[in-house]
Amino acid sequence: MAKRVVILGAGESGAGAAVLAKVKGFDVFVSDKSPIKENYRLLLDEYNIEWESGEHTLDKILNADEVIKSPGIPDTVPVMKAVIEKGINVVSEIEFAGRYTNAKMICITGSNGKTTTTLLTYHILKSAGLNVGLAGNVGKSLALQVATENFDYYVIELSSFQLDNMYDFKANIAVLLNITPDHLDRYGYEMQNYVDAKFRITQNQTEGDAFIFWNDDPIITEQLSKYKLKSKLYPFAEQHSKGVVAYKEGDKIIIGDKNGEFTLDEDDLALEGRHNLFNSMAASISAKVLEIKKEELRAALSGFKGVEHRLEKAGRVRGVEFINDSKATNVNSCWYALESMKTPVVLIIGGKDKGNDYTEIEQLVKDKVKGLVCLGVDNSKLHNFFDYMGKEMADALSMKEAVEKAFSMAQPGDTVLLSPCCASFDLFNSYEDRGEQFKKCVKEI
Repeated sequence: MAKRVVILGAGESGAGAAVLAKVKGFDVFVSDKSPIKENYRLLLDEYNIEWESGEHTLDKILNADEVIKSPGIPDTVPVMKAVIEKGINVVSEIEFAGRYTNAKMICITGSNGKTTTTLLTYHILKSAGLNVGLAGNVGKSLALQVATENFDYYVIELSSFQLDNMYDFKANIAVLLNITPDHLDRYGYEMQNYVDAKFRITQNQTEGDAFIFWNDDPIITEQLSKYKLKSKLYPFAEQHSKGVVAYKEGDKIIIGDKNGEFTLDEDDLALEGRHNLFNSMAASISAKVLEIKKEELRAALSGFKGVEHRLEKAGRVRGVEFINDSKATNVNSCWYALESMKTPVVLIIGGKDKGNDYTEIEQLVKDKVKGLVCLGVDNSKLHNFFDYMGKEMADALSMKEAVEKAFSMAQPGDTVLLSPCCASFDLFNSYEDRGEQFKKCVKEI
């Protein structure tokens, strides 16, 4: 009899894992406590996969040989407690998919910049003619691609949640962009637990693999020796120092490799801002490790279009610029957004707080922000932190209200910046929904 695999969560990763398990001959059951989107229901039906939504039937779950868990499900929910108590092996979709492909894996994690760096790396590799797939938090699920396509390389964006349930999977190239406090509510409010989750991207790496990391990040450099890495290290930094393979010198970016140095003018980068400089360095090192030609790398870096909901221009109304940075779901992301602003800012902030410490943006808010609109069900923590500055403050319970109040605070030449620092789930379906509503409201002013 076929081994029984149960998938919890029928979103992109869960539906993909179900298809792969079915194709590989497993007895498959999918269970989602929420309604399953129509496209995923149709996919499951196409492969004759049994599924349920709106409930978890424990009798059908606890007889599994292995459970594949959606990254969004914490171990603290009742169904997971029951699975763990029964001693059933739990893995992530990425871990499961990795068993069935010999493709080279370029894996990217970090508290901020993951999506941009992943899409940029994919863009470089695809432009250079490599047979490459895009997976993880962007693109189609890795498992679905392994089941239905045949790529030689995958560029994969990995969250800490995905890394939590990865054990034997190996990244041939692992990229760690930065580590700042995020998702601490999921890690017992212990920073070390979150750090350990991020460093799991290096597990199982050998001497033939590459680990690319930001050398200016104090947490990464302080913790590096603890993990006894075997892979070849490729640190990048703002300034040159011993061992650093990519850095900035004046208005040029220098990227070194075994064939010498590759130099690029900062103005040639399609992406603007200090944070994107580091994202571009990380992607470039990955490309150099894979021996992408300099000319192809240069062309790809200058032709990349950027990421939706990440410092995305949403329009200009009567001299006021609107910027959609809805993807800024933590404080450090907002720091980068504010740091890149050249004009006075009206900041729209707030949402579902994940244990945030706003001290990191305190000085930038003092220096650059003229008014704040708090967009959330409970804004008390924001008021407790920012009220003392004496800046104009307002509360909003809808995006329309937030945009109208921010616009009324702004003068021609100012920027209204949606950079919430928080998750979206108190008022919106997702950060994408929040960003789309922002852009729609700007158009309707």
